Amino acid sequence: MPDIVLTTLNARYIHASIGLRSLLANLKELESKAEIIEFTTADRLQDIAEKILALQPRIIGIGVYIWNVLQVAQLTQIIKLLSPESIVVLGGPEAGHPPYRVNLDAADHIIVGEGETSFYQLCRTLSAQPGSADRIIGPVLPDIDTLRLPYDYYSEQDIQHRTLYVEASRGCPYTCEFCLSSIDKQVRYFDIDSFLNALESLWQRGARNIKFIDRTFNLNTDRVIRILDFFLAKSPPYLVHFEVVPDYFPAPIKQRLAQFPAGSLQLEVGIQTLTPSVAAAIHRRLDMVKLQENLHFLQHQTNAHLHLDLIVGLPGESLESFARNLNTLTTLTTGEIQLGVLKKLSGTTINRHDLVHSMVYSPLPPYEILANDLIDFPAMQQFKRFARFWDLLYNSGNFRGSVTLLLQDTDTYSGFAAFSSWLYQNTLSTWQISLRRMAELLFHFLVEEKQLPPAMVADSIAADMQKVQGRRLPPIIREHTTVPLRKNKQKSSSSPGKRQQKHLL
Repeated sequence: MPDIVLTTLNARYIHASIGLRSLLANLKELESKAEIIEFTTADRLQDIAEKILALQPRIIGIGVYIWNVLQVAQLTQIIKLLSPESIVVLGGPEAGHPPYRVNLDAADHIIVGEGETSFYQLCRTLSAQPGSADRIIGPVLPDIDTLRLPYDYYSEQDIQHRTLYVEASRGCPYTCEFCLSSIDKQVRYFDIDSFLNALESLWQRGARNIKFIDRTFNLNTDRVIRILDFFLAKSPPYLVHFEVVPDYFPAPIKQRLAQFPAGSLQLEVGIQTLTPSVAAAIHRRLDMVKLQENLHFLQHQTNAHLHLDLIVGLPGESLESFARNLNTLTTLTTGEIQLGVLKKLSGTTINRHDLVHSMVYSPLPPYEILANDLIDFPAMQQFKRFARFWDLLYNSGNFRGSVTLLLQDTDTYSGFAAFSSWLYQNTLSTWQISLRRMAELLFHFLVEEKQLPPAMVADSIAADMQKVQGRRLPPIIREHTTVPLRKNKQKSSSSPGKRQQKHLL
């Protein structure tokens, strides 16, 4: 039985916690006494507690994040009720950055900041002198040059079935007030040779789905070149994900990005706002000329799948200016555009705008903004529905051709907002809308509200849906379409079989 259990509740099974593995890798002589066990937020808390306590650990370390903090708080209470002698230690972004807005009082210890050094020292102290450690362990910045890399602790199951998270650096030089990364303004780099050796080891073990969690991957040109060259020397298929700043792509980086084959590269491009005054207010750098130039390059000269972020609710950003930003982005790229809602994270400085802009946030995770001086609560609710439907239709790619029909004779935001309002009025839901039902609703809106010819609409929807094998067209689409139907898609059964069900939203 392990003395130390490291655990967390991941948002999905496919996410493998790099944080737990880094803690385990740096436990030194205590490593042999420790074990990782992971869960998801879909697991029942009593089942989680049962599995943890069955190992009879003395110390239980739990990673706390914005998506699991409510459940971790309850799990901690359950564990302490059942096993008061167990020592529960919380760490991670949501525990490590006060003020705490979820009650974590049941925990014995809370580690602030990066945990590798602090957790190891705490475990040693608890072994030698139980009860002698402080409850709140202040931040101790690990020496990145001496940290042991965690990648050997990804199992064969992880490599075959999960996204593997890696980091070549920590920290961010930018000071965006809504982001936790702005706390650590000094970028610290792992030794590039050691890092690449670890990547090679992962590759040899079969790793092909790798996501870098560096906040500003493309800042150090020499290091970026070496990492890009590592992947360019490999044979596809593989998928590597980087988070990049949009205004810094020197020629050597561009040359390499252009060489990646289709399906092998995903770039998350942090935009957040295109409004200069809003960017300046939150201390975010914004070079519109460079941004547009680089997006044009990424769109037209690379095969990268682009994921761009926009945030609604930023201080000074109206819905009208947000709409202009969205309209601009859709002219610059056909990539995925994630529409997010501002969150008030503990440890950030976004709260300095609360009084001036009447910022009102939910007291519960994920602490999303509810209203401000420019966007009232009903309008914010409407936007959240807009963002949900945008994901289902635009970002999913399921109706990429048909979505353009929504935008005929109007701009992107206005056209989609009209459909979003109509869709909610007719469904009173943003969830549990199947793909076939969405196709029917889209047909009715385009024909009845936009007065488009039924055959043209049905042809567009049928072409979109039949790009993926196994999808069944709704009767109304089959009735009006002139697109040849694939016989293997149409089944007489009134209910979709397993093959069709996996395509439902």
